[in-house]
Amino acid sequence: MDAQAPDQNGSHQKPLHIKTPAILSTPLSKCAGLQVYLKLENLQVPGSFKIRGIGNLCQKAVSKGCKRVVCASGGNGGLAAAYAARLLNLPATIVLPTTTPDFVAEKLRDQEATVEVHGSVWDESNQYAMTLAKDPDCLYVHPFDHPDVWEGHESLIVEVKQQLPCPPDVVVASVGGGGLLCGVIQGMQRVGWGHIPVVAMETEGADCLNVSLRENKVATIPAITSSAKSLGALTPCTQVFELCKKYKVISKLCTDKQAVDACLKYADDHRQLVEPACGASLAAVYSGILNDLQAQGQLCEIKSALIVVCGGSSVTLDALSKWKKDFEL
Repeated sequence: MDAQAPDQNGSHQKPLHIKTPAILSTPLSKCAGLQVYLKLENLQVPGSFKIRGIGNLCQKAVSKGCKRVVCASGGNGGLAAAYAARLLNLPATIVLPTTTPDFVAEKLRDQEATVEVHGSVWDESNQYAMTLAKDPDCLYVHPFDHPDVWEGHESLIVEVKQQLPCPPDVVVASVGGGGLLCGVIQGMQRVGWGHIPVVAMETEGADCLNVSLRENKVATIPAITSSAKSLGALTPCTQVFELCKKYKVISKLCTDKQAVDACLKYADDHRQLVEPACGASLAAVYSGILNDLQAQGQLCEIKSALIVVCGGSSVTLDALSKWKKDFEL
């Protein structure tokens, strides 16, 4: 069921996101040899965690007189923006890179959004979207680099703290441009989990944060060569880089094959489809990355882990079958 649109009365509004379950996963716990909890953001109505931050951004903008929404997105951010705009009775224009599957564009149109295709990667689409959003009554929705977006994502941690029997020993999240990770880290500070390490997962070829941390500066990678297109930002936001330097964040990479393998195993284990961008965080368990970090001494002994199952709209049975064949899984 869709969330109800709130009254346009400022900050005291009903959120546009839903409260998602946090479950103890028997299959992943068995695989890892520890208790693995999953925060099921794939169950959000638009398909991913993005509605938390983008919904918060849009609601605040409406309270200040916003009349229209423009967003560039490879799918998930755009769907969240289109969904939020529909609930708030605002027209929305979503700019997509050419790599976006046709069915994602159709989903956006189903949310009554206007779709424009421009650029081969998100950064090029974003530049074009910014030119469309020059009207002062128009809200430019950056899918990951805005304080209101990070604040909205904090709600995920506030929620899960109330759902778990005790704090986890480690939190795992996927990273694209860094919006989710900003919200996770800030939320952890907010609820008193600041001492808990975070494992930030990226795929090889969509690893702008990992490169930035290794070079000790916010870096831009030349191209996205990963299948995890939703992690397809060439440059991370400055905030996530600063937070990773300040708090205990371990940046790790997995291959596309490991991410897709995690999607396939997760589909068998929990009967849910997620895209490779989400598979990256699940690969921390399925590919033994958490166990390796313990063996290497980068993580102390851990008895429980929380994985943010961030979701994703760019997945179908056909897509999953194609990835399985492409990677010979």
